[in-house]
This record gives sequence, C-alpha cells and structure tokens, in this order.
Amino acid sequence: MSDTRKMIIIWSWPAGHTAAIYAGRAMLEPLMFEWRMAWWVAAWWQLTTTTEVENYPWFPTWITGPELMMNMREQSLNSGCEIITKTVDRVEFSQDPRVTPHKVFVWKDTYTAETIVIATGATAKRLWLPWEEKYWQRGISACAVCDGALPIFRDKELIVIGWWDSACEEANFLTKFASKVTMLVRRDVLRASKVMQQRVFDNPKIEILWNTEWVEIVWDGDVMTGMNIINNSTQETSELTAWWLFYAIWHKPNTGFLENQLALDDAWYLLVKAWTAQTFSFGTETAMPWVYAWWDVQDKKYRQAITSAGTWCMAALEAEHFLQ
Repeated sequence: MSDTRKMIIIWSWPAGHTAAIYAGRAMLEPLMFEWRMAWWVAAWWQLTTTTEVENYPWFPTWITGPELMMNMREQSLNSGCEIITKTVDRVEFSQDPRVTPHKVFVWKDTYTAETIVIATGATAKRLWLPWEEKYWQRGISACAVCDGALPIFRDKELIVIGWWDSACEEANFLTKFASKVTMLVRRDVLRASKVMQQRVFDNPKIEILWNTEWVEIVWDGDVMTGMNIINNSTQETSELTAWWLFYAIWHKPNTGFLENQLALDDAWYLLVKAWTAQTFSFGTETAMPWVYAWWDVQDKKYRQAITSAGTWCMAALEAEHFLQ
C-alpha cells in the first residue's frame, strides 16, 4: 500500500496534535500514527495516567489528562488530520524527499511523505516494585513538576528516588508544598551538578538517606503510608513514612525505531539544529532534510505538555514554510 503525504506525524501527545492542528489548517492534510502500544507505552501514556492537570493554560481550575488528550485529538480531526491507531515499525529517511520521499513502514503497509514529524517522546524509567502498576498515580509517579503542586501533597512527607540533577530539582520543587522530602540515594554521593547538589544540601526540608535502596511500598488499603528501605552498607532495614513516591531516575527517549538514522546524543535524545536567522530554522529540524523533532524525544530539560505544544507549533510552521 502506498499513501504519499505532505506530512506524516509519528505518535500523538500534545506535541503531535499541535503539529497536526497547524498542519491541517495549512491544508497539508497530515497523517498521524497514534501508536496502539509500544515499549509498554500507550498512545498518550503520561497524560492518560495523570488524573488532574493544573499547569496547562486555558483551564481555570484543572482538566484530567485523558480529557485534555481527547480534546486535542478531536481538534486534530476537525483540522483535517487523518489519524490511524497503529504502530510505526521503522522508517527510511531520504536525503532529498522532493525526489524520493521518506518512507514509513506500518506492519505490511508502506507510506511516503515529504516531511516527517517525530513526536514519540520519552518513557520515564521505572523500578517495577511490587504493586507499582496497581498504584501508579495513586501513590507513585515520575513527574514531580507535573503532579507535585496538587493539593493532596500539601504538608505531606514525600520520597524522591534519584541522584542526578533531575532528582535534586524535583526534590527542591516538592519542598514548596511538602512538609518533608526524603531522597533515597543508593551510593554515598550524588551524581548531580555541584550547583544542584548545593541547593539540596542547603534546603532544610530535604533529608538524604545515603547508601539506601528500596525494598517495597507499604500500603493501608488504597493509600500509601510508607516504604521499607535497606541500607546497602550495613544491611539494616527500616520503614520510612511517606505519602507519595516520585521516580527521578531519568527518561529513555523513544528513538529505537529510528535505527540510528538520525544523530543522537549520549543519552539517545535526538539532536536538532540551533535556531538561526539566516536559515530561518526554529531549532526543531534534524540534520535530515524535512524531518522535525522536539518534546521529550529531544528535550531533556523541560518535559512539559505546554512546551511540547509550543515547539510543535513552530515545527509545523517551519514544515509549511519549506513545503511552500
């Protein structure tokens, strides 16, 4: 099967849907593949597991993650985007897509397009502790910036597992709301930058438990009450009181299906060109002609729904500019 398009969007999320809305309104008739399930990640995984989204603009109180994504999906359709709920197996990029279009392989079908938008995001690394799947977003999550400001965390004791910059940043952020934040670090040092380490050391509401690993989560019915931990140096076990657990052990960008055809950094994030006035590039284009990438698949710093939407507006406008 061959289906040549001006634009193919790989995956959805706020990034993909924003690109779809702008491309659709520009009469580019984009085709989106919202993946049925890949790497144990559903099409809108992170937002569908978020019950209340309070930091996305235009909603005076809050909106649920699934409702936000359904609204975006409907708007994409209304803008002229075709959505297929299938998983992209692999792609073949072209150095000159005007002559030989990019190819996208979906099961037994092959689609071609002049421009490709990669919105596959990144998957938060998890520990897969006992009961983790059952209590995900009911005691465990992987984004303190997304969830930490919710009223349920006010004046509560919280746990952050991690030792890099992201863990230090999330621990500091949570102290704005929590009564205490405990960081579990499996070694006797942090691997964060010196600046981030010092911020943690200077914060009186943060306690670091060194050489400490997690054993299991303690529940009282449907409520998390703490975590059993072990000191890997002394082998002493204890129970830590806590209301919620946040993972901050890094993210893995979903770039494996690209088969190293695009430049990646040492953490497997896609590299994009810097913005320049001379090339009229907004900083979303990869080294491959007319292939664009942003959000968690490229952005390891902000990782927010609103930043993904904003940058994909830019990517869609840039694609429209080149196609014209």
